[in-house]
Amino acid sequence: MTTPTSTPRRAAAAAFIGTTIEFYDFYIYAFAAALVLGQLFFPSDNAMLSTMAAFATFAVGFIARPFAGMVFGHLGDRLGRKKMLLFTMVLMGVATTCIGLLPTYAQAGIWGPIGLVALRFLQGISVGGEWGGAVLMASEHAPKGRKVFFASFAQLGSPAGLLLALIAFRAISEMEPEALMSWGWRVPFLLSGVLMLVGLVIRFGVPESPEFTKVKEQKQTSKSPVKDVLRHNWRQILFAAAAVTIGSGGFFFTNTFMITYVTQYQGISKSTILDCLFLVTILQFLSQPCSALLAERFGEGRFLKWVAALCMLVPYPMFLLVQTGNLVYMTAGIALAVLLLAALYSAIAGYMAEAFAAQVRYSGISIAYQLGSGLTGGLTPLIGTYLAGQFAGQWLPLALFFSVLALMSLVGVVGLSRLRAEERRNPSLSNPEVVTP
Repeated sequence: MTTPTSTPRRAAAAAFIGTTIEFYDFYIYAFAAALVLGQLFFPSDNAMLSTMAAFATFAVGFIARPFAGMVFGHLGDRLGRKKMLLFTMVLMGVATTCIGLLPTYAQAGIWGPIGLVALRFLQGISVGGEWGGAVLMASEHAPKGRKVFFASFAQLGSPAGLLLALIAFRAISEMEPEALMSWGWRVPFLLSGVLMLVGLVIRFGVPESPEFTKVKEQKQTSKSPVKDVLRHNWRQILFAAAAVTIGSGGFFFTNTFMITYVTQYQGISKSTILDCLFLVTILQFLSQPCSALLAERFGEGRFLKWVAALCMLVPYPMFLLVQTGNLVYMTAGIALAVLLLAALYSAIAGYMAEAFAAQVRYSGISIAYQLGSGLTGGLTPLIGTYLAGQFAGQWLPLALFFSVLALMSLVGVVGLSRLRAEERRNPSLSNPEVVTP
């Protein structure tokens, strides 16, 4: 089956714009958790406890993601990638907009935090179903030999969404504290409704994935894709989940926890760290496509192993530079870490996708990615806040924690590379039993 020349580019653009909107919604919650949600929904005399409570609700979204990955993976392998992407975008837009309308603890008592947790859970469900479909729409439309590069456009939505979220919160951070805490924090959430409509229009114009269409026409769709992939590809799932650890946990370390760390423990202003992260995210956005091209040129497995190994070393110079409190040095330190994280993040999606057969691919990559990111991405800011409180004034425990995350990714990439080598020697190892409907 052939596709028009423009279709791969349209699919990549749609994946990019869609994930940008999804990650904007996800990141504005992360920033709000670091800056205002603790005071608004979990008031306490202890600022650390309020912040940890807010980060705990942040983690709730990640808890939802593995379950969502299984549900939407099943539906995406049975019904198609496009339908799931349209549904997840509506779900995210509605949940995020409702957070902007939610009464606080002072206004509604315990019902405010309960509503916040429920809506955060819906955000997690949306992202849990979104990521796998966006990656596959881009990679399965891609020309032969270019899957890693085209899949990287779905990953590019993360820094783009982060840039939008940083712009939104940088703007409201200039407000008077009373205005910010009363209504200003709601504005970034309410903008989500407008972005959702833009994303839906764009995604409607992209046809279904040609690989899924071929599987469906040949009546080779799996009746139970989640069951099949867990039975036949459980090793790929475990190694892939480990491989994404630093790509997910590392970003929330630098982009979420670092806000709390420098403002509460280093005495640096919110506007300074937000400006720093804005500059770093621009560099990340520009570097990710280049990293994906390098991965294709030098071999994805080899590239990912080197990057994961370097990620183990990078937190030490990063913290030494952050400790200076100088915007230029802080930016350089965080940028050094983020550029390495971005290199792994850009290439890992297409590399993971190739480890699973088309019949179970949505299920396989969704379960793996959401399992890895659900455990590490959600817990990283919480663990970081705890370590910072227990070892006040000491950055070494935090750097060691970052290195452990990178080591897990290295182990995952090595394991996934070996499994893919085995499958090349014996292709039947990657093909589950297909039950036709």
